[in-house]
Amino acid sequence: MHVFGLTGGIATGKSTVTAMVRALGVPVIDADALAREVVEPGQPALEAIAARFPGVVVDGALDRAKLGALVFQDPAARTALNQLLHPRIRALAEARLADLAGRGFTHAFYDAALLFENRLHEGLQGSVLVTAPPEVQRERLMARDGLSEAAARARIDAQMPTEEKRKHATWIIDNGGSQEATRQQVEAILAQVLRYGAPTS
Repeated sequence: MHVFGLTGGIATGKSTVTAMVRALGVPVIDADALAREVVEPGQPALEAIAARFPGVVVDGALDRAKLGALVFQDPAARTALNQLLHPRIRALAEARLADLAGRGFTHAFYDAALLFENRLHEGLQGSVLVTAPPEVQRERLMARDGLSEAAARARIDAQMPTEEKRKHATWIIDNGGSQEATRQQVEAILAQVLRYGAPTS
């Protein structure tokens, strides 16, 4: 199984690219979906979180707003949460990839917002970075989440700068234009991705 990373800053339209990749027949493992799955009621990770962060599990379910407020303000708490979750997310991702391989898939993407920050790209065959001009990011974020311009700018600035991410990316998609323009870029990259590992004549 040849696995490639897929990432992008907030409001760059990574979900749009993910949908296009899936529509073209290449599976995508979503790290955010796995993160939600490992903290579902009854999962060991939820018990560990309840023990480490009293008050964030209410009626047997994770109160994401409480947990988010806590770890956003406290880097040590965020590190502790990551240490609880990341090994479980990684194990679940490996199980999903093994299942895909067993079903005959030879290529897949791993979609993770913090792909470069957590150095996950280092174990992959390559990575795709989705970008958009800063003003487009701000406008999308303000419209999507009802934020002020200052709040939107703060959220963007809290992430790894796009220029730093570009240094790690194998391919870059500019998602600041039309969907058709984005689709053409996705198709061109997938043509290269699907040649990876193919026998040469």
